[in-house]
Amino acid sequence: MTKIADIIILGGGPAGCTAALYAARAALDTLMIEKLAPGGQVATTEHVDNYPGFPDGIDGYSLGERMEKQAARFGSISLRGEVVRVSLDGPVKEAELADGTVHRARAIILAPGASPRELGLAGERELRGRGVSYCATCDGAFYRGRDVLIVGGGDTAAMDALFLARICRKVTLIHRRDTLRAARVYQEQLRAQDNVTFLWDSAVEEILSGETSRVSGVRVRQLKTGESREIAGDGLFIAVGNVPNTSLFRGLLELDEAGYLTAGEDTLTALPGVFAAGDARKKPLRQVLTAAADGAVAAAMAEEYLARPYPGLPRR
Repeated sequence: MTKIADIIILGGGPAGCTAALYAARAALDTLMIEKLAPGGQVATTEHVDNYPGFPDGIDGYSLGERMEKQAARFGSISLRGEVVRVSLDGPVKEAELADGTVHRARAIILAPGASPRELGLAGERELRGRGVSYCATCDGAFYRGRDVLIVGGGDTAAMDALFLARICRKVTLIHRRDTLRAARVYQEQLRAQDNVTFLWDSAVEEILSGETSRVSGVRVRQLKTGESREIAGDGLFIAVGNVPNTSLFRGLLELDEAGYLTAGEDTLTALPGVFAAGDARKKPLRQVLTAAADGAVAAAMAEEYLARPYPGLPRR
């Protein structure tokens, strides 16, 4: 039987790291479990301009790394591993890792974040790493001096296009609407790029691949006319939103129609001692700042919960 910690935090993104910081500073025995690198999705962002305290911006990986180190300074323990099972009811919560290790705590903060949404096209998954990518800053360097395609119209797609425009010969941005949803500052920067072309009112209906089983282009359908045409490209970057990483909690907690955890601004779920924070929580705005705010609230609510008397589980 492993020891029972005060708090387990699932996820090491901005929400998880901030929760770990606040919990550890409150002298709570805190364990944070992250599957990949600290920072979650922000770690794949080349430049973060809208997080307070960094007037010149900061790269996402460094921001995530600093967040984790700050929590560790107060005693939070970070662990790399994939959680495959959770037990959330009862006074002791459990998180089982892929290697069979089970960690237990009296409270748990769910901050699993989200993953890039796929287009759902034939061959998309098979071509991942062979021309299909969901992270321009991760894979863009492989396409230096080449022609690439981007699908999307939000901030992520615009930032990806700006990043790729600096290293690629030509960037074609494909969007279902006739205007981008991205912030105006990104739109203005994009229009100033000579090597960025826009395909409006268009949707990718097929990913093309050559004899080498690598992306060679896409077939695009013009939504207003119904006409289709092929566009050549060595890489396809997909930036059409995210899907919450909440499948592990299906049937255990209430999820909305899109799969987000239904917890309010107080981060409380329907189960005592279980809190939801960050991009996996149903909320109107998902940014690094709002995720961090969620983490602070969740830690405070967990601390309040742990202060209540529980027979058989005295506070150490």
